[in-house]
Amino acid sequence: MSVCSPQLAGVLPRITRRNALQIGGFGLLGLSLPQFFAAQSAAETRTPETLTPRIKSCILIFYYGGPSHIDTFDMKPTAPVEVRGEFKSIATSLPGVRVCEHMPHTARIMHKVSLVRSMQHRMRGHDSASYIALTGRVPPVGDNQNFGERPDSFPCMSSCLSYAFRNKRVLVPAASLPYVMNNNIANPGQTAGFLGPAFQPLSIQGDSRTLTYNAGGLSLLDGVTPERLSQRMDLFRYLNKTDSDSSMNVFCERAFELLSSNGVREALNIEQESQATRERYGFGEAGQKYDDNPKSTNLADLAIGRNMRGLNLLMARRLVESGVPFINVYDYKQQGKNWDTHSKNFLFHKDHLVPPADKAFAALIEDLDERGLLDTTLVVGVGEFGRTPRVNATAGRDHWPDCYTAVIAGGPVKRGYIHGASDSIGAYPITDPVTPADLAATIFDLFGVRPDTVIRDPGGRPFHISDGSPVHDLMV
Repeated sequence: MSVCSPQLAGVLPRITRRNALQIGGFGLLGLSLPQFFAAQSAAETRTPETLTPRIKSCILIFYYGGPSHIDTFDMKPTAPVEVRGEFKSIATSLPGVRVCEHMPHTARIMHKVSLVRSMQHRMRGHDSASYIALTGRVPPVGDNQNFGERPDSFPCMSSCLSYAFRNKRVLVPAASLPYVMNNNIANPGQTAGFLGPAFQPLSIQGDSRTLTYNAGGLSLLDGVTPERLSQRMDLFRYLNKTDSDSSMNVFCERAFELLSSNGVREALNIEQESQATRERYGFGEAGQKYDDNPKSTNLADLAIGRNMRGLNLLMARRLVESGVPFINVYDYKQQGKNWDTHSKNFLFHKDHLVPPADKAFAALIEDLDERGLLDTTLVVGVGEFGRTPRVNATAGRDHWPDCYTAVIAGGPVKRGYIHGASDSIGAYPITDPVTPADLAATIFDLFGVRPDTVIRDPGGRPFHISDGSPVHDLMV
């Protein structure tokens, strides 16, 4: 009988009585034994000297679909109506900075965050833009709207960090929730890519109907008690006592430690949070149910986002408290519920997108600050691109990677700082352009990981984890 469940593919070794007796060790689920040792050998390559870490955790909120920067953080109130759109701006806690009228909660905490109003790249399709946003790399297929996972896909930032932390005792270096984008098909940019399953983020699944979370791989199979798990670990150590320092043994020790730990498992129990805390983050009424048809554009159906958007960020805070360094939060996977507003941009932003995102983001920043965690936790909110400066014929805005905004807070990031600026209609940066590669380099730098840390693909070719430059002007 296996000790751990099949969902741990790529995260932990699969431990069975047969392969333990046959090879005196354990096979890694998803890799053959030779492949595992090859991967471990590549992982032992010497990396450059590390920097002094300035953060312990990072929450990357990825607003899939591409929020309209002009209708949120970079409004143009004096531009022609076809540019400025329907929304008015409001004052914020940061003098001279205004945001969308439908963001009152974020307006209240603007003095605690920074904006990068000069993000840009050249990828115009969702897949290619998501790839560059989550990896900092141009896709191997260039600007392409539809492409699948490839052997040469570059690892996402969280997987690169897992690689950099491979010799540290971090039980779960990276996690993602509450699903993978594109209706559970892992678009490139969300995976460990050519680094392989050993560096895949732990997948935490959210259930929008029950408002609960689980990571099946953290559960023991039926009939395997903690006592039996301990007995099997003792047997494993006995069988391998002459080779206790091998990479396989170290990996399995970590697997058993994770299965025996209650930290992350307890973090997933969102019901431990009070009703007041959950309401603070803005989730819907308990027991509320919605049709989860991915093709639906029914307005009532869209309200499902109100539930998960708030709880996702609350879950991210709980994972920070449990010691997970990097948490990816994906918002939102399905057409009609994400930020891809080619039509009815103002209706969807006003009624279904901006309010829950606004309330949840502000709650996260305030909650982290009140708990003394904001100084060591970086929070990054960004989409794959912005939206076109001019409103189209269907009251929508189309894809626009030439200029958009990222919101950043926590750690040593300056509070109440605006980096870069766009032109009069939000079309192009006019000062201090920042690329996704630069943003990735900034995150790695703050973790104390040099952006020129080398990783290798299965063919042995070396790559820096980022070719960008850290944005030091953001930091105190």
